[in-house]
Amino acid sequence: MKTFKVLGGGCRNCEVTAKIIAQAAAEAGVDIQLEKITDMAEILGHGVMSTPAVVIDDTVVHSGGVPSSDAVRAWVKDADQ
Repeated sequence: MKTFKVLGGGCRNCEVTAKIIAQAAAEAGVDIQLEKITDMAEILGHGVMSTPAVVIDDTVVHSGGVPSSDAVRAWVKDADQ
């Protein structure tokens, strides 16, 4: 099971990002672990300077805005393999 982390201060874009990921995983029937990280030290520890950001298994795959639905579906599909 892949771990998806949404990094950010809890803003609207961070919430939307988490919902898009959860919805894509549900639609694909893929079990993921989804965490919302708001601790600034942990966010900076990933080298992220712009949020929201998405981390999959400790690899930053996106930062600086809400990711596209197509990108999220691709991440979830890769998580199923």
